[in-house]
Amino acid sequence: MGKSGTTIAHRRSADTSHLAPHATTDDIIVFQGTFLLTLDQKGRLSIPTRYREAFRVVAEGSVTVTRHPDGCLVIYPHPVWEEKREKLIRLPYSARGFVRFVLGSAVDVDMDRAGRLLIPADLRELSALTKEVALVGLGEHFELWNRETLTERECEALEAGLNAADFTF
Repeated sequence: MGKSGTTIAHRRSADTSHLAPHATTDDIIVFQGTFLLTLDQKGRLSIPTRYREAFRVVAEGSVTVTRHPDGCLVIYPHPVWEEKREKLIRLPYSARGFVRFVLGSAVDVDMDRAGRLLIPADLRELSALTKEVALVGLGEHFELWNRETLTERECEALEAGLNAADFTF
């Protein structure tokens, strides 16, 4: 766990004396949890305090925001996005529509000093984001949902049964 409860897995290899005591340049941030948040009038999203330092240390406060086919936005720390982008670029021509959808929507965003991300207006519109949003941690990235849409999707998933995941607690 990081200082503020953030789960960080370590792969120590680099000199990290200049970083926070709990982080390395090879850290893998594990985002988890659902946060019910509000976008401000300018469309800024306040990142939960427990993840701000992790974004600053591992990604220097830089993230990439893009659309997801499920109707939400995804937010990746920039180093993680770079790996995803390389995989997208290598997809076959038959996946061109998917690549266009994801890469064509990708925008690099820097977190401000107050720990906020300005979500571009076109991405907010295309993903039907309103003032009331839900930020969902999914391991190496976040999904940003319109709250109402997320609730609908979760209800649909529960009705369909979650056994497809082949996972038990």
